[in-house]
Amino acid sequence: MTIRYGGPGVRIAGDGLVLREWERGDLAAMSELFDDPEVAYWTPLRAPFDLAAAEAYYDAAHTDNGRLHLAITTDGEQPLGEVMVNQKTSSLGYAVGPAHRGQGLAVRALALLTAYAHDELELPRVMLEIEPDNQASISVAKRTGYTLTDLPPTKLMDKGRDLVLLTWEHLAPTR
Repeated sequence: MTIRYGGPGVRIAGDGLVLREWERGDLAAMSELFDDPEVAYWTPLRAPFDLAAAEAYYDAAHTDNGRLHLAITTDGEQPLGEVMVNQKTSSLGYAVGPAHRGQGLAVRALALLTAYAHDELELPRVMLEIEPDNQASISVAKRTGYTLTDLPPTKLMDKGRDLVLLTWEHLAPTR
């Protein structure tokens, strides 16, 4: 895999993908991607995810909160999903729109963002938090080289349901 960083804003290209920062013109696409029962169930994104939710999410993503939200694209234009890194907690996240699942987008995008987090952000360890019954995300984590840690599960309440999150980690290659 060849990874190229650079361009306006953060832009990461490799493995047939271009990860780029969200633009205001993406709000309708963002709403379409994230207004989905699977996304609502497995992520903290609000539901329904209408244009107002997309605008609020976009505004929050463009504050200096230590998070980097990138649209997953194949052409640098049309968003198909998102990957995100929280530099303060070294945690990553991802979501792919329902029409674009089954194409390996999450695996390829997570691999690119993981490499970026290690190489450019200099994070020696990055983590995912995944519910034990979220088999799709567990498969993405495993296929991207993440391993389950022995950390105690994180327990919290979100959208009226109790969550148990297991921590998966990816360590930077030793040099």
